[in-house]
Amino acid sequence: MGRYLGPVCRHCRREGEKLFLKSKRCLSPKCAMEEGRHPDPPGPKHFGRSSVSDYKVQLREKQKAKRLYKIAEKQFYNYYEMAARQKGITGDKLFQLLERRLDNVVYRLGIGLSRVHSRQLVSHGHFMVNGRRVNLPSYLVKPGDVIQVKDEKRKKPYYREIMAMSNEECRYPWVSADYQNLRGTFNHIPEMSELDHTVRPSLIVEFYSR
Repeated sequence: MGRYLGPVCRHCRREGEKLFLKSKRCLSPKCAMEEGRHPDPPGPKHFGRSSVSDYKVQLREKQKAKRLYKIAEKQFYNYYEMAARQKGITGDKLFQLLERRLDNVVYRLGIGLSRVHSRQLVSHGHFMVNGRRVNLPSYLVKPGDVIQVKDEKRKKPYYREIMAMSNEECRYPWVSADYQNLRGTFNHIPEMSELDHTVRPSLIVEFYSR
């Protein structure tokens, strides 16, 4: 199955919370999840009584994580298998791997408006990691790595707006930004307590361990 090309606001409505898939729109009154804009799940409405199985709860949690990080099923499962081979709590290791993706780090630094936008910037060769050009959104960043916009891309009006930002606008402790020089540093691998989403990793592990 190919990638989803429909309205991404349906994903937020399906999961019942904002996934911040459309950057600035998610912070505006136009967001589908705002009160009064029918943030109910898409599809036919069933007014009867419905039971919620453990499988459904686990599936919804897995789907929420996939949509949050904008990753296809096969690639998401590969990350799960990679996490399962590491020492420690599998669910925590899974999200630490996802947070290390270059497109996610660009988003966390505040250089990309959303993960989709960050992925496009990375794919178009806008960034270097430790002085080396990297155009793979799935590249796993390591602690101490420096991510920087290439010199020839800095003339774009979009990056001029980034350069006017204050470094204090970088909200996440595991990354630090130097917007004036269009660079950032991945300080450390984040703990689950530092992440700002509501996904429960244990349910995803239970889903794949059936």
